[in-house]
Amino acid sequence: MLTKMKTQLLQMNSEKQETLLKLSILTIAAVLSFSTRLFSVLRFESVIHEFDPYFNYRTTQYLADEGFYKFHNWFDERAWYPLGRIIGGTIYPGLMLTASILYHAMNFLHISIDVRNVCVFLAPLFSSFTTIVTYLLTKELKDTGAGLVAAAMISIVPGYISRSVAGSYDNEGIAIFCMLLTYYLWIKSVKTGSLLWGACCSLAYFYMVSSWGGYVFLINLIPLHVLTLILTGRFSHRIYVAYSTVYCLGTLLSMQIAFVGFQPVQSSEHMLAFGVFGLCQLHAFADYIRSRLTAEQFEVLFRSVLMAAGGLALTAMGILTITGKIAPWTGRFYSLLDPSYAKNHIPIIASVSEHQPTSWSSFYFDLQILVFLFPAGLYYCFSKLTDANIFIILYGVTSIYFAGVMVRLMLVLAPVMCILSGIAVSSSLGNQVKYLDAPKTSQGATDKRSKKAEASVPFRSEVAWTFTVLMTLFLVSYTFHCTWVTSEAYSSPSIVLSARGHDGSRIIFDDFREAYYWLRMNTPEDARIMSWWDYGYQISAMANRTVLVDNNTWNNTHISRVGQAMASTEDKAYEIMRELDVNYVLVIFGGLTGYSSDDINKFLWMVRIGGSTDRGEHIKENDYYTPSGEFRVDKDGSPTLLNCLMYKMCYYKFGGVYTEGGKPSGYDRVRNAEIGNKDFELDVLEEAYTTEHWLVRIYKVKNLPNRGV
Repeated sequence: MLTKMKTQLLQMNSEKQETLLKLSILTIAAVLSFSTRLFSVLRFESVIHEFDPYFNYRTTQYLADEGFYKFHNWFDERAWYPLGRIIGGTIYPGLMLTASILYHAMNFLHISIDVRNVCVFLAPLFSSFTTIVTYLLTKELKDTGAGLVAAAMISIVPGYISRSVAGSYDNEGIAIFCMLLTYYLWIKSVKTGSLLWGACCSLAYFYMVSSWGGYVFLINLIPLHVLTLILTGRFSHRIYVAYSTVYCLGTLLSMQIAFVGFQPVQSSEHMLAFGVFGLCQLHAFADYIRSRLTAEQFEVLFRSVLMAAGGLALTAMGILTITGKIAPWTGRFYSLLDPSYAKNHIPIIASVSEHQPTSWSSFYFDLQILVFLFPAGLYYCFSKLTDANIFIILYGVTSIYFAGVMVRLMLVLAPVMCILSGIAVSSSLGNQVKYLDAPKTSQGATDKRSKKAEASVPFRSEVAWTFTVLMTLFLVSYTFHCTWVTSEAYSSPSIVLSARGHDGSRIIFDDFREAYYWLRMNTPEDARIMSWWDYGYQISAMANRTVLVDNNTWNNTHISRVGQAMASTEDKAYEIMRELDVNYVLVIFGGLTGYSSDDINKFLWMVRIGGSTDRGEHIKENDYYTPSGEFRVDKDGSPTLLNCLMYKMCYYKFGGVYTEGGKPSGYDRVRNAEIGNKDFELDVLEEAYTTEHWLVRIYKVKNLPNRGV
């Protein structure tokens, strides 16, 4: 009796120690996830990154100051002049609401913090939550060991860090957590068939819809999972309850987001979810009828009803689509199915760097060994098929396709890469670790079959040790790779640039903030600033000035008009600028410093977008190339290019500047060429301000000449 009690106590203590160890590892992974994303705060001051986050910060500031009601009805007259923008009805408010709630909660607890700091640290905070929910999801799919490995992997994977580093205040910063939480609750609802888990999944889906437009991926993946279960004969009462709850409640909740509205019941992107919901009802009804009829009677009835229902559904879908009751697929959705669609039909979408196809090197750069562990994880899932494993297989296969089509969706691929890699590492090591200390002498209680299996593989213990050591080295190299990529590629904010000097010292280029501060302090409050759309959000948020276009890109015609002005001669551009009531023009120029993401390198997109509308038919892309088809800025460049407004604004007075030793004046360090048009003056513009490193140049539009003179 005492021996039995002692054994139970030892077992309980062992279980407690194991639980504490697992909690410690998970906590370390969550803390590591948060701390890894703070490189930018350590290197620079606490700043917002990129372009879109500045709009998110500006709207969060308004929400925190004015309240939700005014925020929801806010008409922003400083954007898209003279059109303006209805903010509440054109954004996903989840990010702003989350930050605002945290801000007010912390101040309620007398923790004084600025809204900007909440925005800066929100993504790292949610990355810790993502680590925890990844553990929970992987645990449901495999076991605790796989969950811990997956959590450790996602805490430092570059593909996710790229959008969750400190200062990256964008929708994806919380959306990936929402997505994985929805998946976790979906798996729980599928396993249990519980109405409660289904309702929780619907709430998580609602949070996802409020946060990011990528929710369309979820509302197609979950129905695809259900459809696969139906086709493979795995449909059950649990699946019926789970999906019916998630679809009905989730759809109703998602329609409460003003920007989404009636899209869940009207747009083509949501029709798969609706169709699978109908199919579930038919399947459940068929199961009920099957229990009441003979096999022959049911087969005849089933075929008749299936043909009639299928024909009726296709007819109804066709009629509703033709009449416009069901909206067609959007351009971005078409570009996912056909990567060349946007380039051929919608240049404004194709011009966004995030919408470009992903190169093979990017997969390794952002995922490293996960690229090779991913197939192994799929193998282990296929080897033991369950309803949950079928879901993760579908998630992995579909996400790797979409990530290849659009580089932005690497963010969707990274979590499933970590999950499947965690399963692969855990399963592989689990198979080998038990052979590390192989017994030298056989014992009577040893299983005979296991002894035969060990005897059939020579040097079993040595092979196990070799495999374990190699896997450890691979995981260590993954850690070093992730740390290096985070430090070098994803920790520097785009608004504060850095470079290495000849002596290895770091050089900081703060021209963007310098220019926006100048605009804020030296221009009238009602000044209208024309620039390419990339910089609209930053000008609105940091310079507090009215812009013609910004990163929302909702009006192709208006952006096209700006592109026409940039691509035209001074006289023609002046007409457009007077028409648009422009006071200042801002351009980005990298020829002096070697900054390649400047407006000259983006210029062909301005030409394409400018010529994509009726009023820009006179702008032909071929006119900006040399007779041999080259885009050149030197003396052999096209005369149309050398005399357009964008060229003159970028290279004004640059012809007398020496940029490199041994090179002539006016040598462009980005294009590696001496500019072809040096000696010119501006007729309709006057230089107002140029930053220290010439990265940002601002020009004032001259007034019309006095007609009486």
